[in-house]
Amino acid sequence: MTQPSFKKKLLPNLITLMLGSLALQAAHAQEADAKAGKKAEQLQVVEIRGVRATLEQNLIEKRESLNIVDSIRAEDVGKFPDKNVADSLQRMPGISVDRGWGEGRDIFVRGTNKELNMTLLNGQSVASAYWWRNDKQSRGFNYDILPSEIIGSLDVYKSPAADLDEGSIGGLVVVKTRKPMDFKDQLSGVVSAEATYSKLSKKTDPQLNGLINWKNDDKTFGVLLSVSQQKRTMRRDGLENFTESAPKPVVDQNGVTTPDVYSSWGGGSAIFRQDRERTTGNLVLQFRPNSSTDIALNYMNSDMKMNNNNQNYLWRAEGMNDALPVVNITDPKFITTSDGKKALVGGTVGPKGGVTFEPIYRESYIKSQVLDLDGTYSGSNWKAHGQIGTTKAEGGSKHDRSFWFEGDTRAKFNLGPDKYEVSYLDASPLDPKIMTLGGGRDWVRKMESKENYAQGDLTFELDNSFINAVKVGLKLRDNTVKNNRAAASVGPGSVGWKTLTLADLSTGASPLLSQAAATSGSLTQYAWVDDGLVASKLIPMYDQGMAGKYKDLTNEYYRIKERITAAYVKAEFSTKQWRGDFGGRLVKTDQTSEAYQGLAGSANYGIASVKNSYTNFLPNLNVIYDLSKDVVVRGAVSRVMARNTFSDLSASTELSGTTNAATAGNPMLKPYHANQAEIGAEWYFAKGSLLSGTAFIKKLDTFIYTDTKTENVGGVARPVTRPFNADNGADIKGLELQWQQAIGMGFGTVVNYTFTDAKTGSVAGKPKLNVIGNSRDQVNASAYYESHGISLRVSYNYRSKFYGKLDQGGQQVTSAYGQWDATANWDITPKISLFASGVNLNNEVVRTNTTDGVPVSVYENGPRYSLGLRAKF
Repeated sequence: MTQPSFKKKLLPNLITLMLGSLALQAAHAQEADAKAGKKAEQLQVVEIRGVRATLEQNLIEKRESLNIVDSIRAEDVGKFPDKNVADSLQRMPGISVDRGWGEGRDIFVRGTNKELNMTLLNGQSVASAYWWRNDKQSRGFNYDILPSEIIGSLDVYKSPAADLDEGSIGGLVVVKTRKPMDFKDQLSGVVSAEATYSKLSKKTDPQLNGLINWKNDDKTFGVLLSVSQQKRTMRRDGLENFTESAPKPVVDQNGVTTPDVYSSWGGGSAIFRQDRERTTGNLVLQFRPNSSTDIALNYMNSDMKMNNNNQNYLWRAEGMNDALPVVNITDPKFITTSDGKKALVGGTVGPKGGVTFEPIYRESYIKSQVLDLDGTYSGSNWKAHGQIGTTKAEGGSKHDRSFWFEGDTRAKFNLGPDKYEVSYLDASPLDPKIMTLGGGRDWVRKMESKENYAQGDLTFELDNSFINAVKVGLKLRDNTVKNNRAAASVGPGSVGWKTLTLADLSTGASPLLSQAAATSGSLTQYAWVDDGLVASKLIPMYDQGMAGKYKDLTNEYYRIKERITAAYVKAEFSTKQWRGDFGGRLVKTDQTSEAYQGLAGSANYGIASVKNSYTNFLPNLNVIYDLSKDVVVRGAVSRVMARNTFSDLSASTELSGTTNAATAGNPMLKPYHANQAEIGAEWYFAKGSLLSGTAFIKKLDTFIYTDTKTENVGGVARPVTRPFNADNGADIKGLELQWQQAIGMGFGTVVNYTFTDAKTGSVAGKPKLNVIGNSRDQVNASAYYESHGISLRVSYNYRSKFYGKLDQGGQQVTSAYGQWDATANWDITPKISLFASGVNLNNEVVRTNTTDGVPVSVYENGPRYSLGLRAKF
């Protein structure tokens, strides 16, 4: 039944009404201020809270830091600037985020890829995992698990210090949560309720948050408990081309052969829907028996249910010829790629099996836990600090069921930059009777990660000396990551199998998809399956047919154990106008990568392990010169390193979830190293105001490239892609500019621009790579108004095109992306506030092609609107 239009748009209309009302109140307040004139100067001064106070505190932290650092502080308890932590990070200079799933999930810093930037929670790593079959186990931080309500601050260190963890080349993000003694009142808390409307899915979902904090009369013991529960129904529309990296001959209808052609497995029009449900709890116990001792026990548990389904109406090219050494195409159309080979971009396939339809239903999840004990004891001129803890994560799919339908028709495809055109010449995609269920499979994947750590250091304060403090410390880390996958298949002849057509499982056509991205020849609607009929008919039949048939995919199992030992010395100095720190960090890394290895190219596998070990010394120097009362000059030089992703270090071979290809790791990959330097000046020309510029350079000694060759994987010939170290590295040069100012009358602005010029070497026989993840230009701009309990903010984030992996003789490149967001807050009373937000208001889409013009994907996530109420006590 069709919903009334007003009901569908109720939440966006309410938010628009609220924003308009607040803007009108802001105008009246501004007019009243003007009429008050000089009388306002005679009124009692009121402490500034909210946006301006937070921005002022951010600048205080930046100015006093010995490192080149940018910071964000929460305005109030449960009131972080953005609902997603990664979205807040992107408003800092030099930082951009990956928005492939609609929200920021991974970050890029100063021209470096997301794998080269670490995130710590309260100074320590957090184990992360992912739910999707094609997600790789990286060292990045999955910001999906962390609700913004528990965050107290974010610091991004762009120049390192010896006592900070190694592993980042772009920048190190340190997320800090709150502690009981941070609160002023003995008993305090905050609760909030929020509704979020996603325009594409046309669903409204709730979010509930609560935090309570208590400390005793003597302020020696405190307890903080925070719980966040969020639901979100998301939808992502996609037009996709599943590229293959191993060339094959193409044979046309006349028997003419074109050798060495990159052919796509196929392509499709996809609707992805996901029901996310995240519950996060945070318990902190803090013990401060005297002024010298501070002990905190922090436990965080995040549990995310990520059940989803993807329905994709597909044409196939190489996918129809998987078992053949050639690809048969009628009237093929080619382009020439950067490496001199050809790429197939048009033609006709079929009629036998010319159209396929694949709905996939997944029961996915992510779980993450942290248990951390942190203690500090301060003597008269020394301080001892110790931290010990454990963190673990698990993610994957309990079921990943694929239902495979086929129909007979000729399919004509035509590909070009951002062009995904297909026509089915002998059948209508809206007719479900043409598709017959042919079989399917189920994948069960579990990705696990665990880290135990212990750290201790001593700081000695020195009087009457150029060096005023020395810190020495030791840190031990023990990581283990594992990947397991099992599979089973079903089809005609299986127990309980019934012959079904799509008509038996469909109740109508899909909604129109990719309206912001499709061209005239794109397929934007088709017959699809009904969720209820899948649950009542298909899944029980599949479960019956696959019972007892699940087998471990031994070729995809891996276990990597990593032990890291780090010793560090840091000295802080100051004299007159000079201050800073210098030191060094000595790090030893021992890795053991275990996997099943193929024996003599057969389908048989045996367990084997590969060991690798390396030691790095990482010196650094940070120098600050106070040129005047308002001007600070900074400089830094350092050597940094970053380890490769766990998936790249694995000794296993993983099959693709979408094509015939496979990817494999390389346990002997060397880590990245970089020598880097930066110099900048900061002018604090007014309270809460800054004008600054920082120039930086990074020289990396290697980069990772991939090479694809046909290998025998489990008895099947597949194109296998492996990573390798390049003999040369990359040079990254850039400039960050930042302007922040409280203009007056409640208005203010925060603007930053980053220019990055990144160049990399080349590999023999390969096209020259652009630095992966780098955008040449990044702009973040926010304008705000805050007065009389009203706060408004409009933000724009832009990043120019950036590059990805090698693909079909060229390199993937994602087009420039610019997004508008807005937030509003109205303090109805000092304790109760109404807030609203809009994300991706301009409905920007994510477009990826190769540098030669072969389309890869275009995704539309749609805008989101939220409206909520927050109460403090």
